[in-house]
Parts: sequence; structure tokens; C-alpha cells
Amino acid sequence: MRVYCATGNPGKLREFRLGLGGVVDVETVPLSLAPEETGATFEENAVLKALYYAKFFDGLVFAEDSGLEVNALGGAPGVYSARFAGPEASDQDNNRLLLEKMQGIQDRTARFVSVIALAQGAHIVATFRGEVEGEILLAPRGENGFGYDPLFYYPPFRCAFGEASVESKMQVSHRGKALAQMLAFLLGRT
Repeated sequence: MRVYCATGNPGKLREFRLGLGGVVDVETVPLSLAPEETGATFEENAVLKALYYAKFFDGLVFAEDSGLEVNALGGAPGVYSARFAGPEASDQDNNRLLLEKMQGIQDRTARFVSVIALAQGAHIVATFRGEVEGEILLAPRGENGFGYDPLFYYPPFRCAFGEASVESKMQVSHRGKALAQMLAFLLGRT
């Protein structure tokens, strides 16, 4: 079975391919004209992207929106996670700004959220949501992963996602959970 994946993020693509475990062939779609992410929620942005790209392909297309919600920051950075420090911000820029905003804050609880929208033609077939709870560290730890992984401490692992292997992380992560739901859905359709 083949599905088309709308992402320009190499870290996400690696996790998508790992999460779908070779059971589903993931082919990337060209992202030369990406739609603006104007949704107020992860769901809205994932649906917007999936419907946009599904117009150009004959088959199932999935798009994902994900990010970090920090309780003490009222859920920020949320849908602005990738551009928290500005439209051209790097992961390091975003992490630095998050640490600045968290200075002196005791409540460091946070969650990663991932929503995958699966579309065909002009229709959404299904959406899948995954979340994982953790805490924001005082400084980055580890070289693995991407985005906020070095700052996201996952208590059951006793380490940051940046210190965990991608295989371990995918067993419990927000994206891993959403992908597992999508895989079960796709396998149930065949």
C-alpha cells in the first residue's frame, strides 16, 4: 500500500517511515507551493495541508501538524512551535526563546501533540491525534531528534527525547501514537 506524505521536514519524514514500519510505502510529495498554516489548532492545520496536497495526487495523502504545548505559557508555542522565534527560526532559536520564557517558572509540565489528517481528493478520510506528557528541562540534553526534543524530559525514560533513540521515542511519542492509529486504520481498509 502506498500513501503520499506532505512534509518538508526530514526529521518528521524519518519518523513517518519508521512509524509505518515498512508496511506502508511512504512517498513524499513536492512541496514547492505549501499552503499557509492559518489554523488555530493542530487539527485545522493538518486538514488544511492534507486537502491542499490531495488535489494533486491520485491516492491517499497525509499531512501532519504538531508542536509543543507548555502549560505555564498557556499552551504556547502550540501551532506556532516551528516559528516560535520567527518565520525563519532554527530549532536552536526556538529552544533558546522557550528557555528565556521559562526562566523562574516552577511548573514545567508540557506535552507534545501531533495530528495527522488523511485525505483523498477533496475529502478528509480520517484524522489521528497523539499526545505525550513531559517536562521542560533547564537546558538542552542530547543530540538525537529535532525541534524541542533536547528540552523535553520524558519521566518514564528518565531522559530527554534528545537523549533517546528514535526507535524508543517512536514507541511513546505523540507522532508515534498518531502514526500507529493511522496504520491500524489503513490496514483495516485493505
